[in-house]
Amino acid sequence: MASAKVVLAFEVWHDIKQHLLSYVLLFLVVISAFAVIYFTHLNRQSTSELEQLLTERDELDIEWRNLLLEQNSLAEHSAIESKAEKLLNMVKPTAQSEVIVRN
Repeated sequence: MASAKVVLAFEVWHDIKQHLLSYVLLFLVVISAFAVIYFTHLNRQSTSELEQLLTERDELDIEWRNLLLEQNSLAEHSAIESKAEKLLNMVKPTAQSEVIVRN
């Protein structure tokens, strides 16, 4: 009984030695397949993150343009002057109405 197990183990070892190149190549193919899966996953994650960042950049760019437009419209002297005249009934001071205060 024990000798049959030894003979079987010897035959298995002999078979492994005989087909060692096939087993090594099979192992390398499996490792290569897992590497492809892993790097595909990393690529998809990176692509997803890139899309999110590009969307955020576009949103910030739109907000920046709107702020520039608002700043330009508020900074125009004619707009400020017309609002002061209409809403507050203000007028430009004349040279006679100016008062200089000295310390």
